[in-house]
Amino acid sequence: MNESEIPNTANRQIARAAGTIMLAFALSNIIGLVRQILISRAFGTDKAIDAFYAASTYPDLIFSLVAGGALASAFIPTFTTLLAKNERASAWKLASSIANLILIILSALSILSAVLAPQIIRYILAPQFSPDQQALAASLLRILLLTPAIFGISGLLMGILNAHQRFLLPALAPSMYWLGMIFGLIFLVPSMGVYGLAWGAALGAAFHLGVQIPDLIKILPHPIPSPNGRRAGDEGLGINNPSVREVGRLMGPRLLGVAVVQLNFVVNVIIASGLSEGSLSAIKYAWQVMTMPQVVIAQAIAIAALPTFSAQAAQGETGQMRSSLAATLRGVLFLSLPASLGIILLRQPLISLLFQRGSFDARSTDLVAWALLWYAAGLIGHNMVEILSRAFYALHDTKTPVFVGAAAMTLNVLFSFGFSALFSRLGWLPHGGLALANSFATALEMTALFILMRRRLKGLDGMNIWRGFIQAALGTLAMSLVIIFWSQIESSVWISGLGGVALGGLVYAAMMFALRVPELAAVINGIARRLKRAG
Repeated sequence: MNESEIPNTANRQIARAAGTIMLAFALSNIIGLVRQILISRAFGTDKAIDAFYAASTYPDLIFSLVAGGALASAFIPTFTTLLAKNERASAWKLASSIANLILIILSALSILSAVLAPQIIRYILAPQFSPDQQALAASLLRILLLTPAIFGISGLLMGILNAHQRFLLPALAPSMYWLGMIFGLIFLVPSMGVYGLAWGAALGAAFHLGVQIPDLIKILPHPIPSPNGRRAGDEGLGINNPSVREVGRLMGPRLLGVAVVQLNFVVNVIIASGLSEGSLSAIKYAWQVMTMPQVVIAQAIAIAALPTFSAQAAQGETGQMRSSLAATLRGVLFLSLPASLGIILLRQPLISLLFQRGSFDARSTDLVAWALLWYAAGLIGHNMVEILSRAFYALHDTKTPVFVGAAAMTLNVLFSFGFSALFSRLGWLPHGGLALANSFATALEMTALFILMRRRLKGLDGMNIWRGFIQAALGTLAMSLVIIFWSQIESSVWISGLGGVALGGLVYAAMMFALRVPELAAVINGIARRLKRAG
């Protein structure tokens, strides 16, 4: 293989993996949407679901700080580097030590937090809730604290499998979580109320872990070798292991960034809990709708790209990494721009179509659609940040994206207070200001990361990315005009919403074909090859 073919091979590897993950995440989004529809029908935007969302913030917080994005960004590059150097024994020893650390730390934090649950709700998460609502949130929190340790081990398995280029079962794990919650909604909520939803979440966490076990068994050596002659797993916490220390070194700065991001979520909960009833639920619903395309587009591509970026960085192939990163950013732009404008233009019929039934009434639709307008404006920024951050992590640089992210999320907290107050003065619903604050801060974060990565790699094929943006913008403009015209036609929400999505997608694809966008041709050729092999 000559050198000019190597970047294309890496890009195809990322594209194939991303395609697999996208399909799995699309399924997850469908299942997650069913879960959200069942939640909206059962609870609408009333006080019980506000209490559940407030309680669920805290387990997410401690998981994210100890074993969430911080661990993935530190563990995968280190683990992949050992595999690339054919040091498999050391790689498995690292994984075993990290698993022990995660289990001990998250279990201890969960037990302590369960004891202090009333104080956590009353003084941190929801000080403006009524006493009855605070008591409900504390009880729900104790149930949900069963999940962080399970998710911690499951997240580590995801990293191990992704480093071995196994993406399908880890990508299906979120679907298993939603299925657990759906079980709770169907079978437990009728008799237990919102407590049934919390127990469903705990069951879903177990499913999230369990679905990955078959792939782990396939790649796990028997017995797992260890460089010192002992079985892996006998080394305990591995504090003196240089690779464990490297993960800790990389996690250190990343923890700061995660802490600031989680602080922003906590601030949003605190502010929203003091607004009109349903405001907290509205931003949660809107965030979940906005993150559906983010998960399918950016997170799928980022998960697929990180092992390849890490291997290129480990082997000193800067030019190949630059080419792969530029191609990846172009692909993200082609998908993100139409998704953002499409959600903005079709937000009202889509929310009505998805959720307006049972306890979720027209007022609930208006609350969620208003927040979604401002969240969707930040979709491009969120998606680009996912990719750019992974590129820094692959270079074993967690400081740069962390400090940039920490600065952006600090501004986010300030913007949250400022924009919500501004919206109130303008006579607008103030929870929309919380969503705008997030989008604006993320746009600043994206810009800073792009500039810094371009300097780090001594260029980023900017003209190619810029051409991709122009092509995507032209296609999105044509799509938007058609959707606006379609929206003027009197019709049901089914026709307005689903018809708008289908028509807009067709127009955008036609524009990409007319502009001869190479990414579209690659997708068509890839599908044709698969169909030919299947035949």
